[in-house]
Amino acid sequence: MTFLVPFDGSPLAEAALVRATEFANVLDENVLAVSVVPKGNAKYARERDWLDPDEPFEMRSVVATLHTQVTDLCPSANFRHVTVGKHASPGTIATRVRQRAEYDDVSMVFVGSDNAGHLVTKVSSVGGTIAAAEDYDVVIVRDRAPARIARLRNASPHRDPKSDFYYPDTPNEHVDSSETDAES
Repeated sequence: MTFLVPFDGSPLAEAALVRATEFANVLDENVLAVSVVPKGNAKYARERDWLDPDEPFEMRSVVATLHTQVTDLCPSANFRHVTVGKHASPGTIATRVRQRAEYDDVSMVFVGSDNAGHLVTKVSSVGGTIAAAEDYDVVIVRDRAPARIARLRNASPHRDPKSDFYYPDTPNEHVDSSETDAES
């Protein structure tokens, strides 16, 4: 089985990745970090620190930044990215994560979110939509700075990097490209 972490590089996503790694180490499971990247949306990428302020949008660079963030925290994690249209809604982004979870038959999803799982969630919450699925268990991580994050990064016995890296010109088999083109 696999533990999936929707990863956008935010402190909560980092915390979720660390928690998933801790669980995976104990349960001898795999970790898969999934990043959803809107095509050509430099503003979105800059807001998430995937690009420097004056850096032009280049998919390969954005994906490489995310991959590096993932492997710095959890070198043994697998990494995948999915592209969506430039102005994809949070619902579309959440759908892509859920599709990946289904495709990989994950057993747990670790969501870093301030509001996922609350009785009342924001309409735009990606985390809330992912947490609503019944195909897998969900761990909601609300603590932005787990005390063990630095220790895990430096002392993990699973430091052997094995993460697969896919560039954007490699098609993602599980995503229907017609849906992504319609949102551009």
